[in-house]
Amino acid sequence: MAKILAVLDDLFFMVKINEAAKRAGTAVEFVKSEVDVLEKAKEQPSLVIVDLNFAGVDPLALVAKLKTGEPKPGSIVGYLSHVQGELKQRAQEAGYDMVLARSAFSQNLPQLLRRHAVQEEELPEPQQPN
Repeated sequence: MAKILAVLDDLFFMVKINEAAKRAGTAVEFVKSEVDVLEKAKEQPSLVIVDLNFAGVDPLALVAKLKTGEPKPGSIVGYLSHVQGELKQRAQEAGYDMVLARSAFSQNLPQLLRRHAVQEEELPEPQQPN
């Protein structure tokens, strides 16, 4: 099963992400501190989701630490209010693979989780020719 981390404390989005993850057949682990994120990132999650408005972490410093750490996580996706154009630009420059407005994040969440759940599934062993 894919390892997906979500860094947020917004109950509304926690429920939304959890429900979408169940439908995608994967699990999401929610973390609320930079220390926990960096510790869990050692397990090479296929996806890290970050609420760029979560005050519990510095999202721009966090992405830099995740990108320079070993092993590196798969994709790092941030979401924020659609009116935060400057923060979106700074997040992209800091290294987020994708930065979405909350509405776009909500709309694309099922596909995002499915894509990262499938990425981690066990592939069948190649058949040996007879």
